[in-house]
Amino acid sequence: MFNSRNVVISSKAKIGQNVRIGDDTVIFDNVVIEDNVTIAHHCVIGEPLNAYYSDPGYENPVTLIKANSLIRSHTIIYAGNTLDEFVATGHRVTLREYNHIGPHTVIGTLSDIQGYVKIGQYCRLNSNVHIAQYSTIGDYVFIYPYVVMTNDQYPPSTDLLGGTIGDYTQIAAHCTVLSGVTVGTNCLLSANSVIKNNIPDFSLAMGDPAKVIIDLRKFVILGKGKMYPWMYRFSKGMPWEQEGYENWMGGVKTEL
Repeated sequence: MFNSRNVVISSKAKIGQNVRIGDDTVIFDNVVIEDNVTIAHHCVIGEPLNAYYSDPGYENPVTLIKANSLIRSHTIIYAGNTLDEFVATGHRVTLREYNHIGPHTVIGTLSDIQGYVKIGQYCRLNSNVHIAQYSTIGDYVFIYPYVVMTNDQYPPSTDLLGGTIGDYTQIAAHCTVLSGVTVGTNCLLSANSVIKNNIPDFSLAMGDPAKVIIDLRKFVILGKGKMYPWMYRFSKGMPWEQEGYENWMGGVKTEL
């Protein structure tokens, strides 16, 4: 550990090898932290659920942070979360209960994942992203600042339905994805769009309400050519960084 002060670790928590824990961090019952994880200052890991405050028989669900993850300062992770290997958070992130965050995913500063959310591998959520309960996000999805996914078509109600985002999709800043909407794979949602209806694979969609403008595979920038699928021109931090996407896929080329 760091030369840490005021750290509280439950006797029912399990801490692996080479785990570093910063000042003023609290780790509750039934938290499992695997090897080589860093928990920075002022974090809360395994925050109890609401029943903790009223049910004398309450027992904290297991919270699992797998190896090589990085939890930056002031992050609050509620009980029941599973964070796979190499997950990283920014500062002041809130993960409500029972999310499953895939390996190598990054969740940016001040983002709020509201619980029962599934996020795939190598996703990049920028700062100030809000994901409503019961949402599903595929693999290699990039979500830019101030995007909101909702889950209530006629608020307030208890009839909640999260949206679904397909693999490789890019959601630009200030988009709103409404309850129950399915966005396909390899889509680009333009900034400030409101997504009220399902969006097919390989779509460039924009507006309020968002409309499909073009098949993204036909989107050309003068002097640069076809920009999508984006995996053939961008690799930073992706598993194909060293060899290129097509080689990484074993020579199978995504339909262009």
